Amino acid sequence: MTPEDVLPDSLLERIRGRAAGYDRNNTFFHEDLAELAAAGYLKLFVPASDGGMGFGLETAAQCQRRLATAAPATALAVNMHLVWTGVAHVLKSRGDSSLEFVLREAAGGEVFAFGNSEAGNDAVLFDSRTEAVPLPDGGYAFTGTKIFTSLSPAWTRLGIFGKDAKARDSDGELVHGFITRETAGYRILDDWDTLGMRASQSATTVLEGVEVPAERIFRKLPVGPNPDPLIFAIFACFETLLAAVYTGLGERALAVGVETAIRRTSFKNGGRSYAQDPDIRWKVAEAAMAMDSLYPHLTTVAADVDAQADHGAQWLPKLVGLKVNATETARRVVDLAIRVSGGSSYFRGSELERLYRDVLAGMFHPSDDESAHNTVANAWLGPLVN
Repeated sequence: MTPEDVLPDSLLERIRGRAAGYDRNNTFFHEDLAELAAAGYLKLFVPASDGGMGFGLETAAQCQRRLATAAPATALAVNMHLVWTGVAHVLKSRGDSSLEFVLREAAGGEVFAFGNSEAGNDAVLFDSRTEAVPLPDGGYAFTGTKIFTSLSPAWTRLGIFGKDAKARDSDGELVHGFITRETAGYRILDDWDTLGMRASQSATTVLEGVEVPAERIFRKLPVGPNPDPLIFAIFACFETLLAAVYTGLGERALAVGVETAIRRTSFKNGGRSYAQDPDIRWKVAEAAMAMDSLYPHLTTVAADVDAQADHGAQWLPKLVGLKVNATETARRVVDLAIRVSGGSSYFRGSELERLYRDVLAGMFHPSDDESAHNTVANAWLGPLVN
């Protein structure tokens, strides 16, 4: 089965037709999600033996790239579910069954989301501002605030983590677990009113002593960077699938720009198409060349994850480099497409206007530009000397 089989043109067109309305009304993509679930899209990583697609990261990334050409916000939010199921798949393929229950529950229709991001926590996965207090039965009570919780109206399983500050001789321990929609002790704020990616409804989630039983605690890690397979799997799936979304966004922007350039005519040049204007042609060529360099980058990194390639200490630089390349390339291509398309793209309701706002979200996802460059510089030059 191919991405075209999973996402036929007819489904993509229906999704594309709803995107502007979701954005305009700042509403969640309920209809998109229902159709995607019915098509088996939420089971991309679920083994075929359990009723899923049995895809690896390379094919799943191409599916997300294709979905993003129709509705970037829908693709971005679905990413969060696919990241968790992808993490479970990557771990399982490497002999770690600790998250195999994620694949089983996804096969049964559960929807997973990420509750990891925290305001002001630039350590990302390596520390937490959320408090994790151990309970007598081996579970933990979590208190803190999580931001950018995509799929807020729809998730049934939310992955969270926090810090038990008294563990490991008071050096602290990072505790990972899942809550369900029915778990008491959390609130979802109605605060998602953003510049772009509005349909994702990535609202703030406040944890108020929410309890995770021992059987749903799946990892305890030391504070700070570490080589645990979970960390690799999260970075691999998050960065690669995120890059796929922005690659699809850039792909669509280029297509819309080309269509508009062909359709537009120049009054001063006797009604000739702008496709005959040398300056316009240069901009289209620049955008196309930028996208042509991004497609193989995405494919190669995803394929290397599937093949369990041994990049050693260069793995994290490769993953964050892909994310930055995809988000920055997409932003540059959208800008060129708007310049090619003229004033019509400045009006609310035009697809390029929406893509322009959506693409700006790329700079806020981890790893951000500064963190990524620091990661790559450390890999090649070593850490800064105090």
